[in-house]
Order: sequence, then C-alpha cells, then structure tokens
Amino acid sequence: MSIKEQTYIMIKPDGVQRGLVGPIISRFEARGFKLVALKLVHATPEHLQKHYEDLKEKSFFPGLIKYMASGPVVAMVWEGLDAVKTGRVMLGATNPLASAPGTIRGDYALAVGRNICHGSDSVDSAKKEIALWFPEGIVQYNTLLAPMIFE
Repeated sequence: MSIKEQTYIMIKPDGVQRGLVGPIISRFEARGFKLVALKLVHATPEHLQKHYEDLKEKSFFPGLIKYMASGPVVAMVWEGLDAVKTGRVMLGATNPLASAPGTIRGDYALAVGRNICHGSDSVDSAKKEIALWFPEGIVQYNTLLAPMIFE
C-alpha cells in the first residue's frame, strides 16, 4: 500500500462534451488524490488502438475506437493511497446501470458505450497507460496537506 501509487483516469468524449470535467476532477481532489499530469487530447485512432489493444478481438472494438476518436478526452494521472483500486470504486461499474449512486458513472452515465470515464484496472495497466499518454513524464511535487491526509 503506497501513497505514491498512480492511476490513469481519462474523461471520455461524452464527459467532455457534457461539461463534466470540473466535477470529476473535484471528486478526485476532494478524495485526497494529487493531480500529477493533465492534458486535453484529441487522440488518433492509432493511439486509441494501442490504449485498448486488450479489447481488439471484441465485436465492439471498431465502434469504441470511432467513438473515442470523435472528440477530445481529458487524460489525467492521479497519485495517492491505493489510487488504482480507489479510482475504480469512484468511477463505478463499467455498466452505469449497475453503478451505485455516488459513483461517477452512477451519477452521470446511462449506457455502457458512453460511460464517462476510463480508469486503470491494475497498477501494471496504470504504468502502461501513463507511459502511453504521458511520454513526456509527469510533474513531481509535494502537497502541504499530505501530512493531514495520510498517517
């Protein structure tokens, strides 16, 4: 368990178009996570195919790539205690209809194919996704509140 664990969170085109970037960032900040990388990206299909390569055999893959390339996404790296697991819990179930109220998908999404956000599913996936989306690296800094948030 590390307070330096990092996760990759991406606000998908539906979240950007609906103006949910601020509320989603606010939830991660309020939870005590530290933002260490952020950018607005209009990703190419080729870049998205690398990101979603584990899904390339699925029937929905072509539609997913087309949708994700349809508009900008917000790529972020958040750092904190159990960031990957906690980030996934904050997002809610992949199917928004199975997501609890209070989760990002439970509060904002209605359809699996338009589920607002992506979050790394493991520490290894997070490392790969962060390297793919932030080849320039992330920002290292200390927050003054860290001693108040972590034991």
